Amino acid sequence: MVTGLTLLHTSPVHVPVFDALRDREHPGAVLRHLVAPELLDRARTQGPASVAPAVRALLDGSGAPVLVTCSPIGAVAESLAPGLGVPVLRVDRPMAAEAVRTGLRVAVLATVESTLHPTLALLAEEAGRAGRPVSVSADVVPHAWSRFEAGDTAGYLRLVAEAADAVTDADVIVLAQASMADATLLATTATPVLSSPAPGLRAALHAVV
Repeated sequence: MVTGLTLLHTSPVHVPVFDALRDREHPGAVLRHLVAPELLDRARTQGPASVAPAVRALLDGSGAPVLVTCSPIGAVAESLAPGLGVPVLRVDRPMAAEAVRTGLRVAVLATVESTLHPTLALLAEEAGRAGRPVSVSADVVPHAWSRFEAGDTAGYLRLVAEAADAVTDADVIVLAQASMADATLLATTATPVLSSPAPGLRAALHAVV
């Protein structure tokens, strides 16, 4: 039985999402959730590097592989893995790898500006690893984040889905934040729309022994 994965979130809304994924696709897996909203606030105002000490303190001694579900702090968290002595995976890496395999024109949608740079850097890294000449466009979905902050999840997801449906010049669409995942159920575009929670959790559980 697969057990023992720590998940680091910056919003409590992600906890039931990953628990539902676990129940549906990985029954028996044990997930330990850590929620630290202040990490995202700090990363947005002071830069992702500023959260490294806090992330290290949170994960030190976890003794289990870690999945980081917040894209803006993912690269910082991954860089801490050698000192922590456990695998650390950012949730969007498997999605990025799938995106560059799917097509050469990738459209990235985000709902906060601070997510774009780390997502674009990750896609460039995965494209280089795959030897694929990928071109990437990126947009922030207007007004969506204010809906999320207000607790209007349905409105948030509707705006994301509408933005995905409006993309006309891409082979694949990447939803840069885990919170956007359920918009894949609403979008009607024929272009593949990728989200990070399911492939991220699957990859992280493969690291669990």
